[in-house]
Amino acid sequence: MVTDAPARATDQADASTAEHKLRVFSGIQPSGNFHLGNYLGAVRNWVNQIDESESIFCIVDLHALLNNPDPVVLQEQIVNLASSLLASGLDPDKCLLFVQSDVPAHSELQWLLNAVTQFGELRRMTQFKDKSAGKGDAVSATVLNYPILMAADIILYDTEKVPVGDDQRQHIELTRDIVTRFNARYGETFVMPEADIKTEGARIMSLDDPTEKMSKSSPREASYISFADSPDVIRKKIRRAVTDSGDTITAGDDKPALTNLIQIYGSLSGKSTPEVERHFEGKRYGDFKKELAEVVVDSLTPIQDELVRLKGDVPYISGVLQQGAERASEAAETKMRLVRDRMGIGRPR
Repeated sequence: MVTDAPARATDQADASTAEHKLRVFSGIQPSGNFHLGNYLGAVRNWVNQIDESESIFCIVDLHALLNNPDPVVLQEQIVNLASSLLASGLDPDKCLLFVQSDVPAHSELQWLLNAVTQFGELRRMTQFKDKSAGKGDAVSATVLNYPILMAADIILYDTEKVPVGDDQRQHIELTRDIVTRFNARYGETFVMPEADIKTEGARIMSLDDPTEKMSKSSPREASYISFADSPDVIRKKIRRAVTDSGDTITAGDDKPALTNLIQIYGSLSGKSTPEVERHFEGKRYGDFKKELAEVVVDSLTPIQDELVRLKGDVPYISGVLQQGAERASEAAETKMRLVRDRMGIGRPR
């Protein structure tokens, strides 16, 4: 269970002999199709660490507004994502799972953090440069302010570790700068978070272009393996996945396509890259792809079966998210009372 954030400091003094569990926060957008890259790159690690940490998982629907989604579609995607996370093994009795907008403190803290965030920092963010390119003054303000909301998500709960891919390193660095500046100006208030970047399975690439990360928002269905794909569709996508020149099944900088497929095989089979290479020594690409397809199908089938069951029980999904939001709101409001007091806002008390 996740305890109230500010209670951490006093509890530690009274329980110095107790095992310390790191508080971990992860957010994921309800957009596009949940896919194999999401599972291997993030969610499976969350599941594996859930007993060793105080885990907080947030469906960041406010971040999804960056892409101006259709309201009806957004609601469907929230249900789909929550179902996918639960089907993947997130136990709501062992972690906190909720929808971001159900806890208003996220938005409030974002506004307050504007006071210690510099415009130049936001303008230099890689994501802002990429998403604003060619749009001039027409670019949405959400693209600029996105990193501040992400910082608020993280530090609202005194997060210590943030599991992210290497492409999110810059966001965590900005969050740390915000914490440093806030604590220096208003007194020690927020815990300094650290990025938890996995080296194995952390960045699953597109099946049809290994220079791009597998993305659930990609318009090219052949680029990713969705949780909604049937076994036959999965086999077809892997059979058509691009490969590199040569005829040996080995990983390397000069073989990005094979390296990606080997990483997928290894992540699902529990084999290291050298073990996968030895296993397929002397075999052809076709043999490798055929076996890889079956490994993927066998790994996803039980998850897909549970996903179908959960999608048929929306009241259960809603109840899990409501309970999570209620617990998160308690911790968040305790922290926000401290923040408001430190900043001198609100009516006199």
